[in-house]
Amino acid sequence: MRGALAAAFAVLALLPAGAGAQAQAPRASLVDIEDEVMCVTCKIPLNIAEGPQPDREREFIRGLIAQGRTKQQIKRALVVQYGDNVLALPAKGGVGLTAYLVPLALFITLVMGLIVLIPRWRARAPEAAPQAADAPPLAAADAKRLDEDLARFG
Repeated sequence: MRGALAAAFAVLALLPAGAGAQAQAPRASLVDIEDEVMCVTCKIPLNIAEGPQPDREREFIRGLIAQGRTKQQIKRALVVQYGDNVLALPAKGGVGLTAYLVPLALFITLVMGLIVLIPRWRARAPEAAPQAADAPPLAAADAKRLDEDLARFG
């Protein structure tokens, strides 16, 4: 028994790393790809588009999935077939990079502006309320009526 176990470990030690478990990319699915590509005619995500063109795109994707292509290979094939507009996300380099950088730059500018302005707003002295000395004096009858009203409601 020990000899068989030792032989099995020796055989496993001689195998290259990862030979027992083949490294395969996860199988692509239509649902996974549909939300990342666009209908090239109606310019909306393929997963909500309806009509003849979206159906042709879906059939093209199904055919590539049946061939065993990965998600990235299918996306590349879609770009070759329909052009760059088929991808829902902009490219991660070149001009497409601005789609990521502009919102980030605006957010950073907003935060920096708030960091500068909030202390200034807090440091401002509040506007003084009008002083009671500025009000005209009450007539004796008005003062008596006011005292009675306050006594009644107080």
